[in-house]
Amino acid sequence: MTSVVIVDDQALVRDGLRLTLELAGIEVVGEAADGDEAVELVVSIRPDVVLMDIRMPRTDGIEATRRIMAAGVPSRVLVLTTFDLDEHVYAALRAGAAGFLLKDAGGDRLVAAVREAAAGETPVAGEVLGRLIDHFVESPLASIAASGVVTALSKRELEVLRLVGAGRSNAEIAGDLFISLATVKSHLRHILAKLGLRDRVQVVVLAHEAGLAGRTSRANPQS
Repeated sequence: MTSVVIVDDQALVRDGLRLTLELAGIEVVGEAADGDEAVELVVSIRPDVVLMDIRMPRTDGIEATRRIMAAGVPSRVLVLTTFDLDEHVYAALRAGAAGFLLKDAGGDRLVAAVREAAAGETPVAGEVLGRLIDHFVESPLASIAASGVVTALSKRELEVLRLVGAGRSNAEIAGDLFISLATVKSHLRHILAKLGLRDRVQVVVLAHEAGLAGRTSRANPQS
């Protein structure tokens, strides 16, 4: 069962999130009202996913996310925000957040995003993905793409990189390439290791920086 810690300074918001998740069979293992409490709780419990509000008293969600990542906790941080292009969202992604979700997204989308994050996906609304890429084009990842590091990848890893850049989920990539979900995850781990990337968000950015996203072809049914 997927485990979640909810971080928000408003008790009513926490109650609503808890109810939605628990009705969907997701276990809420803790709650925090600010970033300091969140870091202590997450480091101790190590949940699968952290639902992290950005604006909170004392320590905000960005700094809390940074501390959680620095502690080496494997939890995936999913940022909750009111505005999809809030500058704080970009800062949270740079700090190590796995994705973000609008607070008015609805119960079904909340549950889906938590499960996607737990599975290693990057929950980011499709209509926002392009704008995120535009924002990151001046990042250090550009030098990675320009330096030709992508040549370190195998043919199949390049196919996976292209599909991730096109916004495809792991399950969709498995179907497109006629390989198992476990094989897709293995290729992604190799891509991250070979290119020195932190997470799927950086893979997406790199695919666009390298001009690879969208240039996909139907592969032969072999891994």
